[in-house]
Amino acid sequence: MAILNYEVKNHIALVTLNRPEARNALNPEMVVRLAAAFVDARDDDDVRVIVLTGTGTTFCAGADLGTLIPIISGAKEPKDEWDQKVFDDRSLVFKSLLRDFDTEKPVIAAVQGHAIAGGLEILQGTDIRVAGPDLKFGVQEVKWAIFPGGGSTVRLPNQIPYAKAMELLLTGDLIKSEEALGLGFLNHVVPADQVLQKAMEIAEKIAANGPIAVKAIRASARACVGVEEKEALRMEIQFSNPVFKTQDAREGPRAFMEKRKPVYVGK
Repeated sequence: MAILNYEVKNHIALVTLNRPEARNALNPEMVVRLAAAFVDARDDDDVRVIVLTGTGTTFCAGADLGTLIPIISGAKEPKDEWDQKVFDDRSLVFKSLLRDFDTEKPVIAAVQGHAIAGGLEILQGTDIRVAGPDLKFGVQEVKWAIFPGGGSTVRLPNQIPYAKAMELLLTGDLIKSEEALGLGFLNHVVPADQVLQKAMEIAEKIAANGPIAVKAIRASARACVGVEEKEALRMEIQFSNPVFKTQDAREGPRAFMEKRKPVYVGK
């Protein structure tokens, strides 16, 4: 059975972590396959949105402490091709966590199980998050005397209030879905059996929009986070101007005037 599933339909790439017996923990094979899936989605012109989900009761429990961490730390020699690939290219770990790697397309998380440690770090790299009720979220690396190096000390204080982020980072405590929603970390909390459906509904709305405009808007919003307003507005122009020169930018207003559904081709 594949530990990661990847399929593309109607301009949406669905990436599914499928190692439920290990709480979808990131072992070397999962890291390599997940990094490859994100690259494939980025490079596929047919893909406009990525939906990331996981099977079982845990979305992702983070790095597999028995297989991945020893390879990263050098405590264990590679034993198979997956170990060797991670040993030879440590950037694969960061790609799998969406750290130092940009998919260039919106990533929607459909969180049907707990997201802890590296699982929460992956979520911080996504753009929109839908979760089930009563799930647990947190970064617990500090409890095991290791560092949440997937971006949490940078991203979490920007995505939720600073004081709460510091409490979670330094104590390793967990919060529930409802609190994460209240902090603005999640977009929606829905019944467990509706999580993927809700995420796909959002993905379909985005996929129906002009793909070049979607990529540019996302890129501008991400690049301008934390930038002084005057400089950010200058940067925004660099993202917006090329959009208006595209074929899709002519098609959109034309379809509006003709009272029909636009047909976007990504040009």
